[in-house]
Amino acid sequence: METWYYEVESIDGDYANLKRTDIETDDLKLVARALLPAEIVVGSKLKYEFMQYTMM
Repeated sequence: METWYYEVESIDGDYANLKRTDIETDDLKLVARALLPAEIVVGSKLKYEFMQYTMM
């Protein structure tokens, strides 16, 4: 299984926009905050592995 790295770009209500940091891309991924760690803030670094987001 692959591991992907993200940074929280913005938080809008129940959703957060994540930007991949392990590859060059301008795309943002919209993710429900219920799937993310509760303590995230703009700028938080996340790791996605085994279908789960964890703080770095």
